[in-house]
Amino acid sequence: MIGVAIGGVWTVGKLAVPQLIRLAIDRGIVGNGSLWIWPALIVCAGLLAGTFTALRRYVAFREARWTEATLRERLFDHIMSLHVGYHDRSQTGQLMSRASSDLGLIQLFVTMVPITIANLGMILSVFVILFLTDPVLALAAVAPLPFIHIVQRRFSNRIHPVVMELQREQGELATVVEESVTGVRVVKGFGAEQVQIDKVQQEAEDIRRVSLRSARIRSVYLPAIELLPQIGLVAVLGLGGHRVVSGELTIGELVAFNAYVALTVFPLRMLGMTLAWGQRAGVALERVNEVLTTVPAVADPDRPERLPARSPGGAIRFDDVTFGYETSVPVLRDFTLHIDAGRSVALVGGTGSGKSTVARLLVRFYEPDSGTIRVDGVDTSHLALHDLRRAVGIVFEDTLLFHDTVAANIAFACPDAGRQQVERAALLAGAHDFIVELPDGYDTMLGERGLSLSGGQRQRIAIARAIIADPRVLVLDDATSSVDPSKEHEIREAMRTVMQNRTTVVIAHRPATIDLADTVVLVDGGRVAASGSHSQLVSSNARYREVLASMATRDEARRTEQHDEQVDADGADAGSAAPTTHAEEVDVAAGD
Repeated sequence: MIGVAIGGVWTVGKLAVPQLIRLAIDRGIVGNGSLWIWPALIVCAGLLAGTFTALRRYVAFREARWTEATLRERLFDHIMSLHVGYHDRSQTGQLMSRASSDLGLIQLFVTMVPITIANLGMILSVFVILFLTDPVLALAAVAPLPFIHIVQRRFSNRIHPVVMELQREQGELATVVEESVTGVRVVKGFGAEQVQIDKVQQEAEDIRRVSLRSARIRSVYLPAIELLPQIGLVAVLGLGGHRVVSGELTIGELVAFNAYVALTVFPLRMLGMTLAWGQRAGVALERVNEVLTTVPAVADPDRPERLPARSPGGAIRFDDVTFGYETSVPVLRDFTLHIDAGRSVALVGGTGSGKSTVARLLVRFYEPDSGTIRVDGVDTSHLALHDLRRAVGIVFEDTLLFHDTVAANIAFACPDAGRQQVERAALLAGAHDFIVELPDGYDTMLGERGLSLSGGQRQRIAIARAIIADPRVLVLDDATSSVDPSKEHEIREAMRTVMQNRTTVVIAHRPATIDLADTVVLVDGGRVAASGSHSQLVSSNARYREVLASMATRDEARRTEQHDEQVDADGADAGSAAPTTHAEEVDVAAGD
């Protein structure tokens, strides 16, 4: 509203100038009156219009930036609230494109809204003045307007699908760039730089092709939108000149009339530009709205329950749970597992058996298709997600550290934690000794994803991050799989320390890690196939022995692959593992 009010004052200043010019000519020049007062009044009107032009633009940009910031916050908050299944299917580059270029287009259009309203107000005011001054000349001036409307409609219909395609192609380019930068070690490890360069060139060529198509459409329609108002100006000059000669108009009135018609040329041209930007902003808003209107498949209940007090707490019950990432292909089938508080259980199974799915369901990354999951007697679907995920800490196989200090990474879930708490968590995780040897100790800034550290070092920081959150249930999802066996004992000792008196689910395949747990559960075909101690299952269960043998073979193959892909990096030890490839992530998401 402030912008509209400022635009109204700006319009008054602009409209006053032609009237003052008319009076200056008719009274000051033709009428031999005083000349100095009219230029002074014209200067004052110009200063008024100029001042309020600056104010109008400032208010417009302020509101546009506020809108952009508000939308960006809403979009990010909503993306963070969406379930993991949504992120499994979505391209990171497309989400980044929506949060950057699409919001930028919306911001630019919002900037133009109060300016366009002021322009429309001036056009309508000019037409009223023209018709009051001379209806015949006014009709000549507005005659092109219906044709402008037709051209604008056709332009809008043709440009919209092209703009939509352009935004989509920009998202595809962002996806390729994001994947190439994130997976740069895999790209270099396979010598596949040219493969990714070719992909970027192809996406860039697609953007160029669609952009040129958009430019061709604009080159056809925008000049026509700019030219048509000029035709009205030519008609006014021709017809108005004859009316001056015949004495029906004064020279001042004709000059003022032409000045008013000229005032409409730029606003009408701006309407064409606004329409073009509006099309792009409309497409951008559609893309942003696609995300904002996505309903999370996993959300807080209307009336969340609270977990009972810890004493020690952490009992887990899976009762007849069935779940599949695709409903037609269940990963877990009537899965039943009970874990008493303070006890530790190792889940062992082949690829695709569903053991990692158990961890994902426990923290409600996904909802089971049927059955119930309880923590300390409370159905997890009745808990607020924040409460559940603070009660169940998880250390993933693929450790992600942020571009921040070591201390900040450890205190990620508890940013207000003091240095003493951070160091205690690091000591329990067996990370303190190597941290103090870093250049700045706990204040050392880690590179992106923490890849300046070895795999074992990253895992110990991840365990410290889970410890500082002090969960009643700890899930270690193949926490040693990416670590060389020669360094595994370092992680294992840290795990042994944090597992004491804490309910722990260990997803593992190496015998030494499995042996840390009180009970071993063999998961096969989405069900609990056997349970007992590691030694009992080794001696009595052929399927258990097959799984361990298969995993040992896979370990050997992975070590060979890591050796081939190893990239020299400062601070990386001989057992540092390459990041999980995209194909491996897909395998895990498919059901392991």
